[in-house]
Amino acid sequence: MAPGGRRHRPRRLSRGRLIHSRRVEFEKWHALGNDYVIVEEPALPFELTPARIRAICAGHTGVFADGILVLSEAGEPGYVARLRIFNPDGSEAELSGNGAREAILYLRRNRWTDSDTFSIITAAGEIRPTITSPSSVAVGMGRARLSSADYPSGAADGAGELVAAGRSWRFQHVQVGNPQCAVAVSDEAELAGLELPAIGPQFERNELFPNRTNVSWFAVLGPGRIRARIFERGAGETMSSGTGATGAAVAYVLQGGDSPVTVELDGGELMVEVGEDLHVNLSGWAVPVFRGTLAEEFVKELHETQ
Repeated sequence: MAPGGRRHRPRRLSRGRLIHSRRVEFEKWHALGNDYVIVEEPALPFELTPARIRAICAGHTGVFADGILVLSEAGEPGYVARLRIFNPDGSEAELSGNGAREAILYLRRNRWTDSDTFSIITAAGEIRPTITSPSSVAVGMGRARLSSADYPSGAADGAGELVAAGRSWRFQHVQVGNPQCAVAVSDEAELAGLELPAIGPQFERNELFPNRTNVSWFAVLGPGRIRARIFERGAGETMSSGTGATGAAVAYVLQGGDSPVTVELDGGELMVEVGEDLHVNLSGWAVPVFRGTLAEEFVKELHETQ
């Protein structure tokens, strides 16, 4: 067995045959309503261009998903797999808390590893999960940072202010493998009344954030509990986001809130532990929805899409 518990298992088809096959097998998973298509990289007979990603993720004419997770051999010792994450608009994300949990449980169920604790590599670096049940995972997300190249003009504490939808908003920048912008609001009623389709894009594409940003608005419900709504870069408002929940939880703790933090989202609850050094552990569930094969006609259409 390879480092990290990786089981060397034969492919059902040789890589050469897979490249020329018109059959593309995948699984659909979701975590708190945040749904992804999961595919193993050797099964892809084409490069995942932005146009192809948009076509696969499309409602009605595609699989209908919040993104695509691509798993491949890590190519480095000590890692079970490499995970790449694509948004439905075709852009690539550094990290997704929900997507990572889906990929982690997929790896375990499909016998990439027999271990409950292992490491995978992402564009944001290493993440180290611990599987706690057949459908739940605690993920070490690393240490959150308050200053980063994603908010180059920001102060060391990550606090800032911008104008969107005719209103001034104070926010907290948090880098958790991807850029987060967390905004505290007065109460749950204000949170529920926010018009995120109008406000979110003005945050996401604000000139303060050269790489765009994810945004979470949150209201405190009680000690160690907040309610959040999420607007994701490249996806819009989503039922949940692991990194969005993490950004909101870190902002809440920085304001004096208690850790661990239960974050209520439209799709359910996540638990975020924030250490004094801002090291973050994210816990939550993910489940499979179905397994499928893209039709040959659709695969042919994707081949013809640039």
